Amino acid sequence: MAFQLSSSAFKDGDVIPRRYTCRGEDLSPPLHWSVPPAATKSFVIIVEDPDASAGTWVHWVIYDIPLDLRGLTEGIPTKDQLSNGSMQGWNDFKRIGYGGPCPSSGKPHRYYFQLYALDTTINLKPRATKRQVLDACKGHVLAEASLMGRFGC
Repeated sequence: MAFQLSSSAFKDGDVIPRRYTCRGEDLSPPLHWSVPPAATKSFVIIVEDPDASAGTWVHWVIYDIPLDLRGLTEGIPTKDQLSNGSMQGWNDFKRIGYGGPCPSSGKPHRYYFQLYALDTTINLKPRATKRQVLDACKGHVLAEASLMGRFGC
């Protein structure tokens, strides 16, 4: 079975509920993933919008997610380090943690939730950028899964 990422809040390709956007409560949605490859040691999630007018916009960077987790609950706190050991990085809103969809009016944007299973922990300090996290992941990605949601105003 392929490594998969899903949410109980929306299906792949569907509209992301307002609750998880800047027009609502701006909570991170619940995420769930299937059993990763055997050599997995940690997970990384990056959420981005490739349709932003300024170019791809990073909404969330979270890394060193422990192997024993098979998902994240709704409303992950916007702190640099979580009680489970996960670290959160900078998003393009210049904040730590999740920043929900917040497009200008017009055509709905696509939001990609990308999950990586790694054969290591990347051990970066909190507040890393997407680029720093992806650079640390090079050569360590065992599997990838993606979930795409849409949102527009």
